[in-house]
Amino acid sequence: MSAPVFTTLGCRLNAYETEAMKELAGEVGLENAVVVNTCAVTAEAVRKARQEIRKLRRDNPNARLIVTGCAAQTEPETFTAMDEVDAVIGNTEKMVRDTWAGLAADFIGETEAVQVDDIMSVTETAGHLIDGFGTRSRAYVQVQNGCDHRCTFCIIPYGRGNSRSVPAGVVVDQIKRLVDRGYNEVVLTGVDLTSWGADLPAEPKLGDLVMRILKLVPDLPRLRISSIDSIEVDENLMQAIATESRLMPHLHLSLQHGDDLILKRMKRRHLRDDAIRFSEEARKLRPDMTFGADIIAGFPTETETAFENSLRLVEECGLTWLHVFPYSPRPGTPAARMPQVDGRAIKDRAARLRAAGEARVARHLDEQKGRVHRVLLENARMGRTEQFTEVTFGSDQPEGQIVSARVTGHDASRLTADTALC
Repeated sequence: MSAPVFTTLGCRLNAYETEAMKELAGEVGLENAVVVNTCAVTAEAVRKARQEIRKLRRDNPNARLIVTGCAAQTEPETFTAMDEVDAVIGNTEKMVRDTWAGLAADFIGETEAVQVDDIMSVTETAGHLIDGFGTRSRAYVQVQNGCDHRCTFCIIPYGRGNSRSVPAGVVVDQIKRLVDRGYNEVVLTGVDLTSWGADLPAEPKLGDLVMRILKLVPDLPRLRISSIDSIEVDENLMQAIATESRLMPHLHLSLQHGDDLILKRMKRRHLRDDAIRFSEEARKLRPDMTFGADIIAGFPTETETAFENSLRLVEECGLTWLHVFPYSPRPGTPAARMPQVDGRAIKDRAARLRAAGEARVARHLDEQKGRVHRVLLENARMGRTEQFTEVTFGSDQPEGQIVSARVTGHDASRLTADTALC
């Protein structure tokens, strides 16, 4: 018998949860199984999940194949109907030890082949936290799951449920353990990170959590936060940006578009001026701040003028790291029923956005030449600055450590440095 094989599709949170599932499956002795953790963000993601399942079945004809993740949660019937699949497990069930114990002990009874409950009835985050995921230097900590918002293009709330927060004390204890194990950077992650705390007593904000971590874990060198909704940023988070050097000067913004009418049709809660104002304020508080952003090209009803508002937003917000998503209709969402943009126009607009992002990256890299950065080594020859820019070295460096290095140049996407400074 062999240890189970896990395949992850989709987001960083899925990857985190795969690590948790590996631990749970290992604890109960699950063997000779293939587990696919799926994504449901687009119809294309579901298609790729089905394709991957067929490939894994061909490669592992005698293994037991288990499907879980957001696509399994939102459309379990799709995967139940596949001959290749032995079991379908929901997003809540996949984080419960008893689920894996049942699969390991008795594979597979008729009643347990499909275990997908109503995700909207879940009121707590999964209790299984893992001590270390990422590189040997950087760990990710899930502090929130689910989403209370209903953007018209998004199916994820139906895969993840409503927003639930991990209590601050639990988060702090986990980060203390990670620091004791030698991690020099922790990244807070979630589905809708800036909603953290709304379901907890006294309704604390994300900024409260950040300040508490930095106060109670003084030995943590670096704290980073993942994608945020800028309209929900609270005063304490802005204070942390201004005063806490251990909070990294890199924010990834969930912007999605730069045109007010499209933002309303997306059912977003901000306007373009809100995004610009936030970016300007954050950069005033922290001049070395860099921004990433998610932007969708070709959302239904998007005109050329509306698209150009997104294009201009790249400069107006000073965005550097773009994640560009060509819109594709997701069945079950309101946007899928709106008038669609021609596919060729979507492809062209996505390419123009990516080109704008590449130009911003090139400018950022040019500006770093000769500067000294604190670099966290992910391996012997590569690390990242506080702004999350990759740096490659010409000789081996101490993996997992933070070193000072002077930038000597760059290629298309990375800075270069010869050696770390003493």
